[in-house]
Amino acid sequence: MNILYGIQGTGNGHVARSRVIAKYIAESDANVTYLFSGRDKNQYYEMEVFNDHLIHEGLTFVSEGGKVNYLKTALKNNLWQFIKDVFSLDVSGYDLIITDFEPITAWAAKLRNKPVIGLGHQYAFGPNTPLAGENWLAKWVLKNFAPAPFGIGLHWHPYQENILPPVIDINLSRKITQNFIMVYLPFEDQSEVTDLLKTFSDYNFILYAPQLTESQHGNVLWQKTCYQGFTDNLTRTRGVICNSGFELISECLHLGIPILVKPIHGQMEQLSNALALKQLHLADVMHHLDEDLIGNWLEMLDDDIQHKPQLIPNVAKEIVALIMEKNWEKTNELSKTLWKTPIFQSR
Repeated sequence: MNILYGIQGTGNGHVARSRVIAKYIAESDANVTYLFSGRDKNQYYEMEVFNDHLIHEGLTFVSEGGKVNYLKTALKNNLWQFIKDVFSLDVSGYDLIITDFEPITAWAAKLRNKPVIGLGHQYAFGPNTPLAGENWLAKWVLKNFAPAPFGIGLHWHPYQENILPPVIDINLSRKITQNFIMVYLPFEDQSEVTDLLKTFSDYNFILYAPQLTESQHGNVLWQKTCYQGFTDNLTRTRGVICNSGFELISECLHLGIPILVKPIHGQMEQLSNALALKQLHLADVMHHLDEDLIGNWLEMLDDDIQHKPQLIPNVAKEIVALIMEKNWEKTNELSKTLWKTPIFQSR
């Protein structure tokens, strides 16, 4: 089977999830071409698992100070280049196109009537999934950004019949916990975040963002985002403060790491994730960089409240098996099987 797999490069969640799936695809006899879009070419890192891959400009969003900047988003995205990429992408040799919210592959498949599967968190949003911050534009983007007639959604609860548990590396396991808090708020002003963390002088923080270089700032260590170093520290941290993207939170839940999330304002997916986490009692939520809320959360860590790991099944392996057998229309049956035993337990 020849597969074209499109992956959205905005943030790191789509890429992290696809790394896991790519390992299982490599064990099959499928020939896969990976296509990435949504960030600059020099901002991808540790891409060996994807072998030969294509990188296009695609479409993305711009955020400043923890909010989506719609004007700069419109100015940054080159719609003409996007249209050219869609029509110039040759999909004739592929038996199947998979899109993890990647628009070039999705639209190329749609316009040429090729089989396409939407695989990712965005395909879990339906009438029963918690929504926050919705408006006509956000709903239109969710539906039309990377359209797929068949979607395999991923979420923390089976709100719809097509929803599976998160795709993560199930080999991740907790190491001996060290005395630091990981902070990953790449869409916030990093100087503002650093100054806020410095007020908690009794705690050590490791602050990750793509734009940072390694340096010490009082009790805050800056680190440039990287795959292996980030993952190693994740398995050792006492807790995580992050935006409400889906993948990192799923890894934290799997590892039993306490989480404090701050959604990006103007981003319906992140606001909806924060609402779902609150309803499911899986994480603490703040809607602004709130010193009091962070202080209360840190005190909770000091109280040594136990957070049990939420052991997620090997969803990636099951999805790849479904695709290789061309049985993706049986996703509903797989969903019932994987959710039969409760996975996410409220704190």
